[in-house]
Amino acid sequence: MAKLRRNESFTLSWRHCSGNGTGRSTIWLHPAIPLLFEFDQGAPDKLNLEWLERLMHSANTSGGIRLIEENAPEG
Repeated sequence: MAKLRRNESFTLSWRHCSGNGTGRSTIWLHPAIPLLFEFDQGAPDKLNLEWLERLMHSANTSGGIRLIEENAPEG
């Protein structure tokens, strides 16, 4: 969210689930693209700060943010 507030564009990548092949997808996010966030619960979940730090670090690389599982090993 901070990148969008600062009007910064970035890529968002994730690996496909094993049932969908072994590839990956990447999308380009830009502040002018409308986004919708939907949540199943009214109260926010507790955030895993270590995982968020890892996501934030990847967001600031030339490859863009990579979606990783919360409990995935580093590397």
